Amino acid sequence: MNLPNKLTMFRVILIPFFVFFLLVPYFPDNGKYTAAAIFIIASLTDFLDGRIARKYNLVTNFGKFMDPLADKLLVCSALVCLVETKQLSAWIAIIIIAREFIISGFRLIAAEHQIVIAASYWGKFKTTFQILMIIVLILDIQNDLFRMLGTALTYIALALTVISLVDYLYKNKDVIKEQN
Repeated sequence: MNLPNKLTMFRVILIPFFVFFLLVPYFPDNGKYTAAAIFIIASLTDFLDGRIARKYNLVTNFGKFMDPLADKLLVCSALVCLVETKQLSAWIAIIIIAREFIISGFRLIAAEHQIVIAASYWGKFKTTFQILMIIVLILDIQNDLFRMLGTALTYIALALTVISLVDYLYKNKDVIKEQN
């Protein structure tokens, strides 16, 4: 197993620890900081594994499959936890998670036709703002500026989620047409 794939698997392994520290009440304040640190480390592995794989030509079928799955597991786990801690409205989490399922299904259909759908800039912006939103919401710093930042990041991430979905579907409408 090459380094990018090890980083991807490390990200998956970090998820239960992230959830544990965020949700278990034995670590009230330290837990959220530990969870935020774990989430940041996991998010950085996402950035690193792709860079390393492309730079050193270490792209594998395992990585093509597991990397996006690991990303979705991390973000969806965080969203569900944030709903549980009442830091995020369920309807926002549902929209974000639904978009991930829709795009994953869409990519599977495209793959059946040997079409690779690369990440778009909208998708990358969406991911960046989702990660920032999650970090700010986890930290839950109790001051008005930080709360406004969390709210702004939430609605920006939500808007980018919808925009990136529409962008993917529009740019790849031929894949849908072939199914009809």
